[in-house]
Amino acid sequence: MVVAQGSRESTGWQPSTPGPEEPPGGQGLPEVHESWLPREHSLYRPRHGGRQLVALVSAAVFFGAPLAAYAVGARAAEIENRPLVEFPSLSEGWGFVTGLSQWATDNLVFREAAVHAADGISRGVFDDGSPFGGQRGGSPLDQGPIAPPVPQEDTPPSEDGPLILAESSEVIEGKEGWLYYGYDIEGKCSQNRPIDDTIDGMRELRRVVEESGRRLVVLVVPDKSTVVPEYMPDQYPGMDCAEEVRDELWQRLPDETGAIDPRVNLMQGGTAASTYHRLDTHWNDEGAIIGLRRIAEAVQPGVTRSWRTVPDGRWDHSPDLPPLLGRAETEETTRFQLRPDGRTDRTRARTTRITEPVRFESEPIEGTVPEKVAMLGDSFMISTSRYVPAAFNDLTLISYTVAHTDRQLMLDVLADSEVIVVQAVERVLASGVAPFADPEVVADIERTLSANPR
Repeated sequence: MVVAQGSRESTGWQPSTPGPEEPPGGQGLPEVHESWLPREHSLYRPRHGGRQLVALVSAAVFFGAPLAAYAVGARAAEIENRPLVEFPSLSEGWGFVTGLSQWATDNLVFREAAVHAADGISRGVFDDGSPFGGQRGGSPLDQGPIAPPVPQEDTPPSEDGPLILAESSEVIEGKEGWLYYGYDIEGKCSQNRPIDDTIDGMRELRRVVEESGRRLVVLVVPDKSTVVPEYMPDQYPGMDCAEEVRDELWQRLPDETGAIDPRVNLMQGGTAASTYHRLDTHWNDEGAIIGLRRIAEAVQPGVTRSWRTVPDGRWDHSPDLPPLLGRAETEETTRFQLRPDGRTDRTRARTTRITEPVRFESEPIEGTVPEKVAMLGDSFMISTSRYVPAAFNDLTLISYTVAHTDRQLMLDVLADSEVIVVQAVERVLASGVAPFADPEVVADIERTLSANPR
């Protein structure tokens, strides 16, 4: 604190006579820092108290340790199911400032170790759930980082790997060990755009595609919390608003946009527990084949009559939700052979990244779709991609998130197609963040397709 007047003497502080600029009757204040005053003075404050020293040491360790590790070659890993956020550009304006926080979080070298340590302390010392969500440990919607799946020694890298399109870093611990993605709830309760706007965008997309001479097929994949609700906690934050938005979305989507609703197919036998992973937010291979069958039938009715699926062994899948809790686990699941003509297995190793176009080509046989198809999809297409060559002779898959990162790349894929398929998970539509329903994106699609009619 530096103030108007005064002096400091070895025998103690004596207030000076008020100057002309001081309030009437006021006492002169020292013109030196408060830490330089005699200890007996009422305004004395030490420069660094005990708490300040602890804070300074903690800050030095927090920032210094990662910097030191970086200097000797350590680098941040992808510990969410998406690539690390790149350093924001000054051309983004205010977005440069708002983007710094996520960039700094993503590129913290020891973040994965911190998640594991926090979870170990929470469970081992306090006998509590994960600090990042769950029934026992605070709000199920508390945030925490997602660690990468642990690769299996007997699983080829192309068969398993981090998924993409993570909208959140949250988890809900359900009953009997089931885990759910927190954004299933959060996205519905904190919508970026109302359902009306999303539906309007999807209807406009259909008009644009069909006027270009192409066909549009839209498959909406239900959230796991929607089709396997029996293992959700009895109560959780946001339950009422999430259920309200969910019900409205499914009531309106098929009728107003022509989207495919596969819930009845996935819930054969009254539950979808056999078509979704227990520890992963995505459907398993059985669910993937069901979804792919609905898409193929919409493109060419009756094409799947000759399809035959045959179990092709068990394998250890690396689910994406346990790492949210600081745990590395595997989950056994079944692979299948998909024989479109009833005899020939046409499955291939699955694709783990779709931020670049991935083209699937195969010779025409019975049970396959011959048209040239462009598909905009999300992480649900990772497991589905294993079976795409068994259903389509020429399909190019790309993530619809590319509409925000390299839109021209996406537009080029769409222009070179006869049929356009959109696969999107429920939470993306419910939260209003679907790029393909954004008016600006749809307008660009219209310009591209009208310039390249079929």
